[in-house]
Amino acid sequence: MALPTFRLSAGWEPAADTLADRVVLVTGAYGGLGGAVARAASRAGATVVITGKRKRQLEQLFDAMVAEGLPEPVIHPLDMEVATPKEYTALAEGLERDFGRLDGIVHAAASFTGLTPIAMHKPDDWLRALHVNVSAPFALTQACMPLLTQASDSAVVFVLDNPELLQRAHWGGYGVSKAALERFVAILHEETDTGPLRTHAVLPAPMRTALRRQAYFGEDIMQRPSPDATAAAIIYLLSAQAAAARGGVLDLRVD
Repeated sequence: MALPTFRLSAGWEPAADTLADRVVLVTGAYGGLGGAVARAASRAGATVVITGKRKRQLEQLFDAMVAEGLPEPVIHPLDMEVATPKEYTALAEGLERDFGRLDGIVHAAASFTGLTPIAMHKPDDWLRALHVNVSAPFALTQACMPLLTQASDSAVVFVLDNPELLQRAHWGGYGVSKAALERFVAILHEETDTGPLRTHAVLPAPMRTALRRQAYFGEDIMQRPSPDATAAAIIYLLSAQAAAARGGVLDLRVD
């Protein structure tokens, strides 16, 4: 891994006002990690905007959060497989119109279709992985940068995966996309390291998600922890407390 790595202080937990008055956009919000981040950001005081391509699942997340006593999130359906630059611009303009600000983006959306040898990899799956995991985060971040840089402090958080595993056989387009995403994080940091916009990456420990179940067929997924600890670490990265960790990877794996 080329990016500098950081560790989270033992026992760190977000407070109810860690993200007070901030507006945070979460992609892939109804996935395991995305849903955990949406809840954690809401508990930390943020106004949360949830996106994903399936409106019904966004509505289910909305209902679940309200049932848990959390503030209502804002639903903005967005299909990152097919969204155009105009749609990303429209989202940014909508955020400016409705809130007048944007303080953070968490790129939790991911495309992964399973472990596949290169010789058998479907070209459409390969292109989808590169697009959803790299090109779409670029396009959304770029469209939102004017808003993000208007804030006194803002953060964009990208989710990486274990590089030692992803360079092995059968990880295909997903493995290549995560390597490319790491390089994108480095370049974006070099271009923003003196301004209010911070660039961060997080490297989760194994957790109980649908992607993990698909990648490690036969593993008892229930033995893995929920994404809540990773979500809490992402709240740290969204907060001003993470200024010293900008441009690096918050490594949550256990040594």
